[in-house]
Amino acid sequence: MKKVILIFCVLSLLIFIRPILAFDTNTDSIDNSTVTTIQVDNAPQESVSVFAGAFKGISKFYSYTGFANATSGNLIMIIIGIVFIYLGIKYDYEPLLLIPIGTGVILGNIPFVAGNQTGIYETGSVLNYLYFGVVKGIYPPLIFLGIGAMTDFSSLIANPKLMLLGAAAQIGVFATFMGALYLGFTLPEAGAIGIIGGADGPTAIFLSSKLANGINILPDGTTVKNLIGPIAIAAYSYMALVPVIQPPLMRLLVSKEDRKIKMKPPRAVTQKEKMIFPVVALILTTFISPSALPLLGMLFFGNLLKESGRTERLADTARTKLIDIVTILLGVTVGASTQADIFITKDSMLIFGLGAISFVIATCGGLLFAKFMNLFLKGDNRINPLIGAAGVSAVPDSARVVHTEGLKYDSSNYLLMHAMAPNVSGVIGSAIAAGIILSFLG
Repeated sequence: MKKVILIFCVLSLLIFIRPILAFDTNTDSIDNSTVTTIQVDNAPQESVSVFAGAFKGISKFYSYTGFANATSGNLIMIIIGIVFIYLGIKYDYEPLLLIPIGTGVILGNIPFVAGNQTGIYETGSVLNYLYFGVVKGIYPPLIFLGIGAMTDFSSLIANPKLMLLGAAAQIGVFATFMGALYLGFTLPEAGAIGIIGGADGPTAIFLSSKLANGINILPDGTTVKNLIGPIAIAAYSYMALVPVIQPPLMRLLVSKEDRKIKMKPPRAVTQKEKMIFPVVALILTTFISPSALPLLGMLFFGNLLKESGRTERLADTARTKLIDIVTILLGVTVGASTQADIFITKDSMLIFGLGAISFVIATCGGLLFAKFMNLFLKGDNRINPLIGAAGVSAVPDSARVVHTEGLKYDSSNYLLMHAMAPNVSGVIGSAIAAGIILSFLG
């Protein structure tokens, strides 16, 4: 870490001493008067011209470097990118997401001269072409395809009532929506911000690409703000911080006695049930929320590939190679979209604050609703309220956190499979919520 700090000190020094070196980023400022001031008595005119030309060339080269074009905002964002990478490597916080995003943040904030098709927002640049998949909402459905091919819905099929916990956690979405409206965001912008409460990065990107893309025109003639970058970074950040945020809330809202509740093992689910489930779930959920078809359709299609028993090659591609490729592209481009001049704004700070509040509300909603359900359940049908925290759709991290927290109070209490039911329900619930918001505001 000391080496990193030293490197940034050196870079900062180079940036701040440019006035002393007289390296003006406008190379045209070197005129004939400059040449006159560097003439030496009795020196041949040719050598003076060569020296002036060399000095002008060096100055022009410097004007194209990052040292000449860097701002304090660039340095701040680069440090944030390094922190993301550090958290992914050192603490294993969603490394498959934070490392590509952190790298993208660094890429997006390397200073450059505008007009050379370098930045992600410059038409014709490579990053701009890759960013097309984010702006048009192409990457999120492909991510959902891979998630579907990886997900086992057995625990949800065996105990359908746990689906209510996934639905209860969506209170964070609508609480954030109301908070965003209160803070002055427009309806479409507030709708896109609200989905952060579902703790689902792909869904947040999908909805913000439709509602807060910097393109749509409001009825009063104004253009909505481009909030894709802040919303995506906030959603993925809080997904990665599940092991930090959720345990204190669990200990606050669930008593020690309730944390020790042992749930009876789920019943065995037949292969036929597993094959029927994605078809039935696809029809029911998309009839409820047709606007979520790109997400839910790909989610259940991926699961059908997995459970049909006839398309193992396709399922394997979806859950490995395809989702890995899309995750890389999504992470890097979302990170690169956080250019300092666009990202470091009051709106971004408000979005991060709302995201934190919404994630807390979503977790508390799941925990409290689990306790409410226990009022109507008796004996071994009671549920451990800890699994309510898994109602957010950070799959499978929130389920793992629930399992780990349960083991602290009873080393024989295995909650992982039980927690997966509300966890996958949260994925479905956040997609349905996004579809409902999109149908009203899109």
